[in-house]
Amino acid sequence: MKLLLHPSLQAISRRLPRSRRVNLVFRLSALILLLSVLEAFYHSQVSLSIPRPAEHHNLDEPFSIGCQDVSKLVTRPRESAVLVMLARNSELKEARKTVENVEERFNKWFNYPVLFLNNEPWSEEFVRGMKEVVSGEVRFEVIPEGIWGPTAGLTEEVVGEYLRKQKEEGVYKGEIEGYHHMCRFYSGEFYNLDALKEYKYYWRLEPGVSYGCSLTYDPFVMMADRGKKYGYTVALWEEPNTCPSLFRTVDEFRTQNNIPMHPNWKAMIDEETNWLLKPAPIRWLLGKVLRREHYDIKGEKWNLCHYWSNFEIADLDFFRGEQYQKLFRHLDKTGGFYRERWGDAPIHSLAVHLLLEAKEVHHFSDVGYYHEPFWQCPQNAKGKQLLDNEMIGKAPKGMGEEQEGGHGCRCECGLGKKGDWRRRNNRGICLEKLQRPAAYVRPSWWDLRRRRWPYSVGFDEEGRYVV
Repeated sequence: MKLLLHPSLQAISRRLPRSRRVNLVFRLSALILLLSVLEAFYHSQVSLSIPRPAEHHNLDEPFSIGCQDVSKLVTRPRESAVLVMLARNSELKEARKTVENVEERFNKWFNYPVLFLNNEPWSEEFVRGMKEVVSGEVRFEVIPEGIWGPTAGLTEEVVGEYLRKQKEEGVYKGEIEGYHHMCRFYSGEFYNLDALKEYKYYWRLEPGVSYGCSLTYDPFVMMADRGKKYGYTVALWEEPNTCPSLFRTVDEFRTQNNIPMHPNWKAMIDEETNWLLKPAPIRWLLGKVLRREHYDIKGEKWNLCHYWSNFEIADLDFFRGEQYQKLFRHLDKTGGFYRERWGDAPIHSLAVHLLLEAKEVHHFSDVGYYHEPFWQCPQNAKGKQLLDNEMIGKAPKGMGEEQEGGHGCRCECGLGKKGDWRRRNNRGICLEKLQRPAAYVRPSWWDLRRRRWPYSVGFDEEGRYVV
């Protein structure tokens, strides 16, 4: 079949010798290729670049270097805050261990209330056991009916089919209906509970987690003083098969609500793919035509990085605010919490990077934290452990050595594996990516090439504070 050309082009073609026609096609092809390469380079290196903060300094830094004199802090006014744990009656042993740990490391000085949530009535044994270890007010609430369960309109048969399919495909915890309920609950309904209405901040606890450092300051007061709305410890990659369409769905909300691609959102976009492979036609093909997993409609790919939400200290007003709740309803109506296995961690993370500025996000780098199988643990600040402070008490037997550049308070590392004294057992790739909008001082290209990811903003890879 002959290629149909416009009459004027046909006339030109007939007048040109064959060699010149071939040369013209070659030159046009070369020009198109060059323009595609230039566009791909500009898109990757300019349009998606994350500028250093305009303030000319890092936008996040530790709330404390070493231990603080608690006796001078406990007399100050508290914030309206609560420690929250979602647990089952059968998790009494794990829940008690975690709360005893938090009381010893923090709450015995500050006495914030602890709220326990369950989707079933509490047993007398659990209530009695937890009252024995909480220093302040303790409450036990049952999640109201209609909040813990599937998205409205999804029948048991439809949900069952989704779970069966996810089990066949090997989706992590995809076959567990209660896990889907929990992810949906923590993604939206949690923030509207009557039990939380009187509070502005919450600290999320999980049964079985461990805290390896003492927190001798009030994190809620510091969050308020520094204008922070979300705090985290660990950043990781999400399991790819749990949420194939999540990034596209969140980005649809972004475009529908005219939210710009600001630096904090750009931190969620993959930059590992060679920019030569991402010209506009390829992006259009991947996003618009093929609708590839983890791509938005414009062909940008999510890097799968997210904050581990089993530890969160955050502003409840942000999550129960109009924008976040509107985003949750947008996600919920798609059925993705059950059709796929969307987790609350990536949803919180994408929302934080979509709706907050980089300066409103805080890495609790001084918190030693272990949730199987990952941990982080800072070095102890040299000369700032207040070993003679009576209110803090005796130093733990396993306390690590004090180090120049350290910032932890009486930290015991090796939380996850005895004898493993690493600052963390997860690579810092996602942490560096997500913190980049807040980092004025950044690791060099050579450091990243050699996999020297900083412990946090302002730290080197060994956990020494260098800013």
